[in-house]
This record gives sequence, C-alpha cells and structure tokens, in this order.
Amino acid sequence: MSAEGAEDFALLGLGSNIDPYAHMGQAVARIAERYPGARVSPLYLTAAVGFDGADFLNAAMAIQPGTGVAELAAWLRALEDELGRRRDAPRFSDRPIDVDLVAFGSRVRELPPVLPRPDLAQEAFTLRPCADIAPGYVHPLLGRTLQALAAEDASAARMRPVAMGRWWETQ
Repeated sequence: MSAEGAEDFALLGLGSNIDPYAHMGQAVARIAERYPGARVSPLYLTAAVGFDGADFLNAAMAIQPGTGVAELAAWLRALEDELGRRRDAPRFSDRPIDVDLVAFGSRVRELPPVLPRPDLAQEAFTLRPCADIAPGYVHPLLGRTLQALAAEDASAARMRPVAMGRWWETQ
C-alpha cells in the first residue's frame, strides 16, 4: 500500500449491530475483493451512540480506491444497500451495515461526503480502528496523527476488542 498520506489512500469505517459478524464479514470480503491489498483493523464491540440499541461491532479498512471520491462513495452506498441497509430508517438506529468513507488522502470536502468525516476525530468507534491500521495518517484539518489523537481519546476505554488477526475470514 502506498504512503498513508497519498491521495489514493482511503479510510473506511464499518459498523453493524444486526447479525453483525455476518454483515461485517460480508462487507469486508466484498471490499477486499474489489480493492486488493486492503488492510483491516481489529474488531471492536461498542455501545450504540445516539439511541438505545444493541452494541455495534466496529472496524476500519484502508484501501487504494483508484477512483474519485464520488465514485467510491457511490459504490459503498450500493454495497450497504446490497447488504440490507434501509434508507428509510432513522439516522440513529439499528442497522445491518454501515460503511463510511472516513478519509481520502489529504482531501478536505465540505459537501457530502464530508471529508475527513468528523467521526474520525470525535468518535472512538471510528478513530481507534482507523488508528490501528493507519497510525501515521495525519488528519488534514488537525495536523496530528491518528495515533496521537487516539492516545488522547479517553472514550476508547469503553470499546472492547473482540477479534484480532483475520477475523473476517472466520465468519
């Protein structure tokens, strides 16, 4: 994989709390199939944020998309739809899969998809898995590495690692 700051480097955040092992495994397999050389973080169990619901499994992936932001975002949305994501559900609700484009090189975008995604610096369920696979990635707005941001994030203590290694291949 190219240098973490390269423009073709993208970080994805994944989450699921409906049949999460199956949906996360399917999403990772599909993304890895389309983007050979993808890196996958450990898997974490995290309490639902913004609503009362089952805990989420969260992970991150680093890929070299070889396309633009809009094309990648559209493909990820289609993948979510294929795996059962409902667009008519409330924003904060249970879901079979959520795959977010979190960062795309050093690009900054204020239009959807917003880049870098605010979750990257604000939510442990995105920051910690991304820091696991791209610790040296420099947040383009904050000028700090993900490793440094994660080290200061006290909320990460509420996350529980549940699988390491190539967890998605065992599902």
